[in-house]
Parts: sequence; structure tokens; C-alpha cells
Amino acid sequence: MQNQLLKPEELETLMKTFPKWEHHDKCLKRIFEFQDFKEAFDFMIQVAEIAETLDHHPDWSNSWNEVSIQISTHSANGLTYLDHRFVEEVESVIKD
Repeated sequence: MQNQLLKPEELETLMKTFPKWEHHDKCLKRIFEFQDFKEAFDFMIQVAEIAETLDHHPDWSNSWNEVSIQISTHSANGLTYLDHRFVEEVESVIKD
């Protein structure tokens, strides 16, 4: 079930619940901004732990105080329940 593609109405609900995430074709993307590099790096450590726990790893980058995350289930060629769970977990650690 984790690799089952999200239905359009499920994706719509996800986007309403987490409006800072953008839907781009077959992925979700968000840029997080922090006070400084250390805060951004601490966040990346937390996200890395989430990714390892879920065995679902984002495409991401860091530039000083910004972290850009892009997530998709490549094996399903789109967005799945696993992506939904990843977004929920990441949002649970952010304070904004």
C-alpha cells in the first residue's frame, strides 16, 4: 500500500494540509529557510533519520540557511502514500 499512487483527491487534501509544499509534475518540493547554517544542518540530520526510518530518500540540497527537498516514489513513477508519510514526518519536526 505504501507504493500505491495517491488518488487526485488524496493529493489535493495533502496539498491543503501542507500548503508550503509545491506539486511539480510527479514530485513534491519545499524550500525550508533557517536562521543560519547550523540550524539548517540540524534539520537535515532530522530529515535523514526520517528518510532512513521510512527507507525513502529525498533529492535535496543545502545552501547556507536553506534546505531544498524534493520527494517522489521513482519506482511508482509518481506520488504515493510513502511520500505523504514523508511529508507528514518532515513537517512534524519543523517549527514555522
